[in-house]
Amino acid sequence: MRRFFFIPILSLFIMASCNIRNQREKEVAKNENQLPANNQKTTIKMIDSVFNFGKIKDGEKVVFSFRFENTGAQPLIIASASPTCGCTVADKPDQPVAPGERGFIKVVFDSKGRVGPVHKEVGIISNAEPQMPNLVLTGEVVSN
Repeated sequence: MRRFFFIPILSLFIMASCNIRNQREKEVAKNENQLPANNQKTTIKMIDSVFNFGKIKDGEKVVFSFRFENTGAQPLIIASASPTCGCTVADKPDQPVAPGERGFIKVVFDSKGRVGPVHKEVGIISNAEPQMPNLVLTGEVVSN
């Protein structure tokens, strides 16, 4: 009897994960449409792309600003900064970053209920060529 109960529940989890994936794919496509239509690409230099926050207590928040520099000849437009999880929030620049200027993407990780090793990523969509790498937060959350 347990087996028959387990199968419908597993099916619900699979359908829910597929729905989340489809929503993210739609969001990425929408954000890509915010990039310049004339295909003007620029180049960037990442100053920070990985941050290890070490050990923190459950419930603490980590705030870090990943820095980059527009090394190209066109304004850098960041269409989206999408975290892989709801416990992480990314704040991208609202305005284009001019050639030669520096910018940052602020990332906030809320550790509440996340005890254990942490590896969170933020995907970036921009007009940089090559694309900006995923921003990575790592560390460990320990119980109080």
